[in-house]
Amino acid sequence: MPSSVTPIAPSRKWSIICLLALGMVIAYVDRANLSVVLALRDFKTLFHLSDVDRGLLNSAFFWSYAVLQIPAGWVVDRYGVKIPYAICFLFWSLTSAATGLVQGMGQLNSARLLLGVGESISTVASLRWIRCHCSENQRGLATGILFSGTKFGASAGVPIAAFLVSRFDWRTMFIILGLGGLVWLVGWFLLVKEDVAAPKRVSAAKAEISSVTLGQMMKTPAMWGIIFGTFSYNYFIYFCLTWLPAYLVESRHLSLTSMGIYTMFSFAGMAVIGIAAGWAADRFISRGFEAISTRRMFTLLGFVAASTEIIGALSQSQSVSLFFALFSLSGLGLATANYWALTQTIVPEGLIGRVVGVQNFSSNFSGIVAPILTGWLKQTTGSYHAPMFAVLGVLLLGLFSYGVLVRPSSMKAAVG
Repeated sequence: MPSSVTPIAPSRKWSIICLLALGMVIAYVDRANLSVVLALRDFKTLFHLSDVDRGLLNSAFFWSYAVLQIPAGWVVDRYGVKIPYAICFLFWSLTSAATGLVQGMGQLNSARLLLGVGESISTVASLRWIRCHCSENQRGLATGILFSGTKFGASAGVPIAAFLVSRFDWRTMFIILGLGGLVWLVGWFLLVKEDVAAPKRVSAAKAEISSVTLGQMMKTPAMWGIIFGTFSYNYFIYFCLTWLPAYLVESRHLSLTSMGIYTMFSFAGMAVIGIAAGWAADRFISRGFEAISTRRMFTLLGFVAASTEIIGALSQSQSVSLFFALFSLSGLGLATANYWALTQTIVPEGLIGRVVGVQNFSSNFSGIVAPILTGWLKQTTGSYHAPMFAVLGVLLLGLFSYGVLVRPSSMKAAVG
């Protein structure tokens, strides 16, 4: 397929990619901090929260975030990345800070829904920028760096939030983290100089839009494999993001501080492996290996590694349980950069925002399902075993999706 990449100085290109990753760090800190306070006895008592209530609160962010993915994709395809991202970043930072002022469940739910509105543009804008400015043999590393931000954000967000709650209180924690993130906007306006929207691009990009439509992409088995696989990958992520802190405290009896440190290392390990796997796939592709097959192989290995979580969940040994919790989440990093880079490989530039919007809707629909289903299963069965088996089942769906539906021939069929 034709590829249009906007020239940009390498130093500035990689600086912006790192800035985009930092934006993801801030986004995930702002969405992960609630999971810390939901493990606090005083917070649960104040808002009279059951396990089902905790699941619903954890999912509230994703209702608005998921629904707005396709509209956000249209916005960045139509108006570019720079200004829409800046507006949304300002909105979500102020919303995160305002969470520290809520007085009831209704206000708390509203704050999380509005946070989802603000953050809805973050992934589609970041991936569109990478698609427009990075060549095929750079996208694995670029995407790995980008999504390392989601893992570093999750890994840093929990211990930072736990520290601020311990040092001050949960209200002050939300205010500090929300307002502190605004510094990012300074770097954004200094580094991102030009940003061309799809209708103003060269004729090759226009030809791509006219020859391939979103409807045609949605008719391919590969696209549905990507959608199901994305749901599966992120179900595990959001289970860990929203329930892992409570699981470590309630089932494995870790202290709040130990829980924060352990969660940090689990997500940090995933981030490091995600960058390394993206770089390794790029090197294979640079040496002549087929891009789709290479990235698909790394993705499948990541799902296999993640499935080992069930071993630790069923173990009576705390050390075995903690090892496999760390190993499974870190191992899924093999898929992180590559399953997103697969999408960039097959999607015409003029459609990338909308297609990523569809994919990220699936990603964050799992953010709705995982916390609610986990809370319901735990409350119904009285343990974390049933939620862990649900995780295994969803990961097996991901293996099927990328192993059977997403094949090189059907991927190429998507673009003719």
